[in-house]
Amino acid sequence: MKQIVVIFAVLLMTVTGVLAQNKKGVVEVLYFKANLACCKAKACNVLENDVKAIVEKNFTDGSVIFKEVKLADDTNKVLVEKYKAESQTVIIVKKKKKKETSVDATEIVKAFLKSQDKDALEKELLAKISELQKAK
Repeated sequence: MKQIVVIFAVLLMTVTGVLAQNKKGVVEVLYFKANLACCKAKACNVLENDVKAIVEKNFTDGSVIFKEVKLADDTNKVLVEKYKAESQTVIIVKKKKKKETSVDATEIVKAFLKSQDKDALEKELLAKISELQKAK
């Protein structure tokens, strides 16, 4: 009997958390990735890890989710076409009920590739995410 109560409590907390998040809107950081040759793949993986680390470090509450989107995967074809994505494209998307708003952050990533300034990358990426979170 105690197990049933515990399971019910966990389910209730999970559902409550999901419902609360849906009221605010879910924000996803989509990182589009191609299958590349060895050298280019290493650079792409490092960039992906940098973006992912920024999201995970600053949004431990799960309000922002990082997602890798492989360009070659047929299940991602709609997303790739929708955002005209190429390798290392970064799109920030907010979904609230049936409404979706997006911001292209690829220029921020390209600037980082030239400057290698992680602090600037983090500051600009967080500003874009914050801007989108505040949007209605």
